[in-house]
Amino acid sequence: MTVDPGEIVKRYLDTVASGNVDDVAALYAEDATLEDPVGGGEVHIGRTAIAGFYQAILGAQISTELLQLRTGGHEAAFLFAITINAGETKMRVEPIETMVFDSEGKITSMKAYWSPADMTML
Repeated sequence: MTVDPGEIVKRYLDTVASGNVDDVAALYAEDATLEDPVGGGEVHIGRTAIAGFYQAILGAQISTELLQLRTGGHEAAFLFAITINAGETKMRVEPIETMVFDSEGKITSMKAYWSPADMTML
């Protein structure tokens, strides 16, 4: 299989915007790791733990926008905006994420770089 990191990133952002936790988790390899934000919490290891991480967005209205993308080999780095509308709370966060993909196009590692300075309450 030819891996196209740009297409995988776009599929990831579209899937996150759909709010379906199982579909997002299915983009990851079984033994993948997720750190979001880097340095600010635990590293989630394995698809089940990663699905648990995405439970936080369940039920929210979400939109994503790819702002910048760089790819090389089986890796990508990208800046995007995610807008989350959860009842009374509406915010926009602009993280930079890095991803590594396996030969099947599954995400094996995801790291999100952001802090409260990258968050805007709307």
